Amino acid sequence: MAKYLIKNFKILNNSSTALSFLPKYFVKRDLSTQTSPEMAQGGDAWKNAQSIYEFSAKDIDGNLVDLSKYKGRVVLIVNVACNCGFTGSNYPQLSELYKQHEKDGFSVLAFPCNQFGGQEPKPEGEIKEFVKQFDVKFDMFAKINVNGDEAHPLYKYLKSKVDGTFGNFIKWNFSKFLINRDGIPVKRYSPTTKPMEIESDILKLIQGKPL
Repeated sequence: MAKYLIKNFKILNNSSTALSFLPKYFVKRDLSTQTSPEMAQGGDAWKNAQSIYEFSAKDIDGNLVDLSKYKGRVVLIVNVACNCGFTGSNYPQLSELYKQHEKDGFSVLAFPCNQFGGQEPKPEGEIKEFVKQFDVKFDMFAKINVNGDEAHPLYKYLKSKVDGTFGNFIKWNFSKFLINRDGIPVKRYSPTTKPMEIESDILKLIQGKPL
């Protein structure tokens, strides 16, 4: 199985190609996700972006948020899901990281996504209620796609700047991107990397040190 995956992952520069050989239950297109205003208006504008500050996204309440509000902050961007095996470990640790370092200029941006095993089927209102059990205080956004032609422009940008293992497409829920104080993606972490394992990298960026 490993040899098969490695062989096929050699052609994964195109996310659509990457998804084509995976079983439908593994990664799917979420038809319920609305195309963002930025996507409809910007087309391939994301290719010319210099930082995450050039993007906007709807928050979990439907308000359009200009990501320039995070200027000067260290940011962790995560695609999340309520029904994933990683949910129980990631949400509490993300909350803990945010509580400990928010005052130092650290933010977490969580983007629900239903493309992986259909594990985020809930509407935004139910997601908002669900995460209360983890005392989530960081910023939650509306559901988006992170792979494929209908991926949110922010995620197209993130994937183009920091490759993952076997290609740039998002592999599963709770993939993570660490953004420096200049709005530049500097490191990417797999879904199996627990948030607290990233703390040392977060502290370096907070202190202005390179990774």
